[in-house]
Amino acid sequence: MPRLDKKQKLTVYLDPDLMATLADLSARRKHSLSLIAEAAIASFLSPDGEQRREAAFAKRLDRIDRRLDRVERDTAISVEAFALFMRSWIAATPQSPDAAQPAIRAQAAARYDRFIETLGHRLASGRTLRSEVVEDVPAAEQDDEAEASPDASRT
Repeated sequence: MPRLDKKQKLTVYLDPDLMATLADLSARRKHSLSLIAEAAIASFLSPDGEQRREAAFAKRLDRIDRRLDRVERDTAISVEAFALFMRSWIAATPQSPDAAQPAIRAQAAARYDRFIETLGHRLASGRTLRSEVVEDVPAAEQDDEAEASPDASRT
């Protein structure tokens, strides 16, 4: 029976692709092949290894779920804002006469091109109206507090 108080030697045969992957990882991490193989075997034999992986997957799925919730909320806000805009625009914009339609279409095309150009610049800059609104809300609350405190001192 070999002594169990010191490390034992184990000889294994690995698939060439697996060996290449192991050697590549060893070189990148600057660890010995033996250390990486030992850690892999310990992880494989560990009873809580499966639980750790499951917990990591659950955490990742929760994060994805929260992101999807935000996307759903943002989409609902966008749809509602667009519908409100369309209702207001339709109510406020009179029907134009048929004779003016070609000129109106040409002007609309030019305005649309400017809109697309502006949209492209905003998207390229990374700033969004949503982030500006979020930044404005705390500023507005601070303004309300500042206005409230002088009124309180006058009374």
